Amino acid sequence: MPLGTLDRTPPPFFKQGPSALTRLAFFATLAVFLMVADTRFKLTGPLRSAAALALQPLERSLLAPFEGYTTLSDYFGGIHRAVEGRNQAEHKLAAQAERTMRVEQLERENARLRELLTLRARLQVKSRTAEVLYDSADPYTRKVVIDQGSTQGVALGSPVVDDTGVIGQVTRLYPLTAEVTLVTDKDAAIPVLNTRTQQRGAAFGHPNDGGMELRYMAGNADVQAGDMLQTSGMDGVYPTGLPVAKVLRVDRRADSAFAKIVLAPIARPDSARQVLVLEPLALQLPERPKPVATASDDAASGATTGRPRRPARKGARP
Repeated sequence: MPLGTLDRTPPPFFKQGPSALTRLAFFATLAVFLMVADTRFKLTGPLRSAAALALQPLERSLLAPFEGYTTLSDYFGGIHRAVEGRNQAEHKLAAQAERTMRVEQLERENARLRELLTLRARLQVKSRTAEVLYDSADPYTRKVVIDQGSTQGVALGSPVVDDTGVIGQVTRLYPLTAEVTLVTDKDAAIPVLNTRTQQRGAAFGHPNDGGMELRYMAGNADVQAGDMLQTSGMDGVYPTGLPVAKVLRVDRRADSAFAKIVLAPIARPDSARQVLVLEPLALQLPERPKPVATASDDAASGATTGRPRRPARKGARP
């Protein structure tokens, strides 16, 4: 069929009905009417409710995957946050425990330092504070090293005490440190005085049997368990009245003239940290006066020098 013979006019169906402008005006008016009616009389409220109720299962089914993903994310995120919170709490607890231990240690050190200051005020000798650095490397001795030496004025033989009693004595001196032989060492010896009987003796170190031992006491000596021993001051080293040891037991043996007396140190030789280094008592004693020359000394000096003694003249005064 030739193209020129085709009917290009629209079918009659599209020519029926109102025009487009009429339909626009109609639907605009209807929209305005529905809006006014909904605002004034709430006509579309039940319709919207019915539509929402009918569409709710569909909405829930469409939202289920998203809600499941959100729930799983929140669950695993909560677990991760809980683990992090637990780790942080454990770190804080460990830090607080360490701080508590340091605080307790500092409190104990402060208490010992206060006691040392109180003891220092009571002592009538010069003293300086020191701290124990470490134990001696020799396992067969009882010695420690302190952080004060000859540069700080520590003298050889200086007594070392803590807030409870005698610790030991400086036996080796270095410029910045000093070695202290403890009272429990096998070579240590301290003159002591029994506070109950006022009897003097000598306490020696005996690390294998209670710490110390009171030797050379007669078998019938008046020594009882519980007696307190303190320094007698007879050696010119330790001041008088420093606590040394307590009698643990007394063994009186028939086959020996001496009693075996086991002592326990009053101080803490193996655990002391802060100590006082005292000036030896001999350094505080006045110097001995020089001997006065006499006639016999002059004669003796003349005899030793070979000078003849001039004879006395007759009539001369003696």
